[in-house]
Parts: sequence; structure tokens; C-alpha cells
Amino acid sequence: MTTTSLSPTPFNVIARAALAEGVGSFFLLATVVGSGIAATRLSPGARGLELLENALATGTVLATLIVTFAPLSGAHFNPVVSLLQWTRGRLDSQRLLPYVLAQILGGAAGTIVANLMFALPAVTV
Repeated sequence: MTTTSLSPTPFNVIARAALAEGVGSFFLLATVVGSGIAATRLSPGARGLELLENALATGTVLATLIVTFAPLSGAHFNPVVSLLQWTRGRLDSQRLLPYVLAQILGGAAGTIVANLMFALPAVTV
């Protein structure tokens, strides 16, 4: 009688971790950009208040994302953080490229969605 292992394959583990990085980056960038736009509309001209509103929203969401995704991927959400972890030997080479690609794509998508939520052009050059 043969048994099938229920543990995920290394590819599945890396894919799940990269997905966590992409989703986390999406929500982080959507929050940073979206709360920045909202703050400038809610408190026009009050730069200190705008920064406080943005910082509170970003900090709250970042803490939630870290608690949620750290067990899956380390919750880097930033290609520079992943690169630094790799250079220090804390991230294996197989995960570096998938993490960076997921972070860039997730961050770009989060930025586009935040712009669209506020009826702004998706992308401006």
C-alpha cells in the first residue's frame, strides 16, 4: 500500500510565499497611496494632519499585514528588503526572484487600484 504525502512541494511553498508577498504589497501600496490621496482631500493645506492620517492608516495596515503574512513569507513587501535578506543568507536564492516579481506586480496593482478608487487616472507619466 502506498501513501501520498500531504505536505506541499517546495514549488507550492515558494508559490504560496510569493503570493503572500504580492498580496501584501498590493494592500500596502493601496493603503499608502489611497490614504495619501484621501488625506489631501480631507485636510487640504494641513500638511501635518495629512501626514498623520497617512501614517496612522499605513502603520495600522502594515502591522496587520506583517502579522498575517510573516508566517508564510517573512512579510518583506519590498524588493530591497528581500534583496537584503538574501545577501545576509536569510532568504534562499529560489525565493528571491519570485518574491521580487510578486512585490513589484502587487505594488503596481495596488497603486493603480488606489488611483481608480479616487477617480484618478490609473497611471500618470
